[in-house]
Amino acid sequence: MSLDSVVVREFNPNKDRRRVEEVERICEVGPSGKLSLFTDLLGDPICRVRHSPAFLMLVAEIGDEIIGMIRGCIKTVTCGKKLSRNEKYKHFTTTTNNNNSCNDTVQSITPKHVPVYTKVAYILGLRVSPSYRRMGVGLKLVHRMESWFKDNGVEYSYMATENDNTASLKLFTDNCGYSRFRTPSILVNPVFAHRANVSPKVTIIKLTPYDAESLYRARFSTTEFFPRDIDSILNNKLSLGTFLAVPHGSYTTNTWLGSSYFLSHAPKSWALLSVWNCKDVFTLEVRGASRTKRALARTTRLLDRTLPFLQLPSIPDFFKPFGFHFLYGLGGEGPKAVKMVKALCGFAHNLAKEHGCGVVATEVSCREPLRFGIPHWKMLSCADDLWCIKRLGEDYSDGSIGDWTKSPPGISIFVDPRDF
Repeated sequence: MSLDSVVVREFNPNKDRRRVEEVERICEVGPSGKLSLFTDLLGDPICRVRHSPAFLMLVAEIGDEIIGMIRGCIKTVTCGKKLSRNEKYKHFTTTTNNNNSCNDTVQSITPKHVPVYTKVAYILGLRVSPSYRRMGVGLKLVHRMESWFKDNGVEYSYMATENDNTASLKLFTDNCGYSRFRTPSILVNPVFAHRANVSPKVTIIKLTPYDAESLYRARFSTTEFFPRDIDSILNNKLSLGTFLAVPHGSYTTNTWLGSSYFLSHAPKSWALLSVWNCKDVFTLEVRGASRTKRALARTTRLLDRTLPFLQLPSIPDFFKPFGFHFLYGLGGEGPKAVKMVKALCGFAHNLAKEHGCGVVATEVSCREPLRFGIPHWKMLSCADDLWCIKRLGEDYSDGSIGDWTKSPPGISIFVDPRDF
């Protein structure tokens, strides 16, 4: 096959959907005798990018045969932070005068950090039919996608893959100039037949999208990969809500006065997270399990349903299509923030149970201190997801942070649910 005979063009949903689905099925045939994870895009090949501000899907074809495809999306995110010249934090201290009355005086004024934004692109869903691999088709698809990124003013492009995906790493790092950048952890927890316990010492409040946006921008906008259009995410129909955990007795739904008041009267410890409904976007299915493994999983579910008060861990029915909820925007402050996150995860588990999900998943930085409050099964999780990045143009200004590809990782990272 000559690479010149391969035509790369934009995906046409009216005539390409069936042929694209055939390629997806061929590429997801797992090894014989081993467990494999299959994805059903529910008849919408662009479902995983269509909620982004800008997106594109390309297909590679020879004649009437589609032999590969790739998806990409563009957004603006935080790549660093700088000191603001206009905004400052004021710290107050209480002093006592000669009349034993208290006065508030300014102790210090500290410059405030504000986010530095950049335009980035994310590559996902690269597929090439097995019969046409190692012929340069994948490379041609990536190059064409990068051309679209550059035409739209993108400064950085990144992708995610498993740390042991040799073929993907060889293509992107050896042939396309990407470098290893971040290694966040994907944490997955099953949804059991019983409801998870939520500590009575914690009160959970559902925030309005407006209050959630205000809180995120005030406290987490300098987190790496924080999306500038966070309001679009929070108001999306797939976002099931943002939930705030506070100590019992500090706030309730009835006493909540809004995010501005909360930020100036926050308890010593608190945490929040948002929930994204991936179940309505695509489903997953585990194939290749033996009858013994299926029977064992079925037995655990039966025991859990029969004796829910024992809180027995059970294996959901992964052997038929199942959906999941994705937890994003995890954050918090204070000495008991981890406990607050644990309570939120219990609440999120119960929400997923009500929606008929099989698992709850999230992705956090490997350095994230709040990860210790996130329940998960190691056998379902990925400790080292690998993000690789490339700077697309050398004619961009280094700005206040320099070349982002060479920057050290921060403590936290914001994972956009639209990319998961």
